[in-house]
Amino acid sequence: MKVRNILIFTLAILFASVSNADNFKVDAAHSTVQFTANHLGFSHLIGRFNTFSGGFSLEKNATKNTATVSIDTSSVDTNHQKRDDHLRSPDFFNAKEFPTMDFKSLSYKGNAKEGVLTGNLTLLGVTKKVDFKVKNIGEGKDPWGGYRAGFNATATINRTDFGMKFMAPTIPVDVTINLFIEGIKQ
Repeated sequence: MKVRNILIFTLAILFASVSNADNFKVDAAHSTVQFTANHLGFSHLIGRFNTFSGGFSLEKNATKNTATVSIDTSSVDTNHQKRDDHLRSPDFFNAKEFPTMDFKSLSYKGNAKEGVLTGNLTLLGVTKKVDFKVKNIGEGKDPWGGYRAGFNATATINRTDFGMKFMAPTIPVDVTINLFIEGIKQ
């Protein structure tokens, strides 16, 4: 009888710890990771990263939602090869030594429609907390029988906080990161 009770108790704990989350894999073909930076005070430079991956989970209790994103820093693309090569250099992303920029969420405040996703952003080997303002764009069945959800997320970071100090403050230090993410339910 004791063994049976222990087994039932163990199974109850196991099932209670199972998440009720819907897990999504980022569909990179229908997502964009973009950044905007001021160029010498004259204009705004818009760039993107062409290679990235990640996922997110949506819980019934939205405050338990989570997300991860990993960005290939060598995939930076500003539509100008010489500038992109410089951005990959040790002056900026140092893509050879630090091939990825990674985000892992820690908490979410808000509801299913919008909120703030706080997490650790690691860039150039430095990890700092960053707040992304998140907005749900939509979710539902797709034409191929799957289920999708999409979000936009925006955060502004100070690049010097991560050690990216080249020509600061001549090249302004604030960089806005925009994520346009569509995920496929797994």
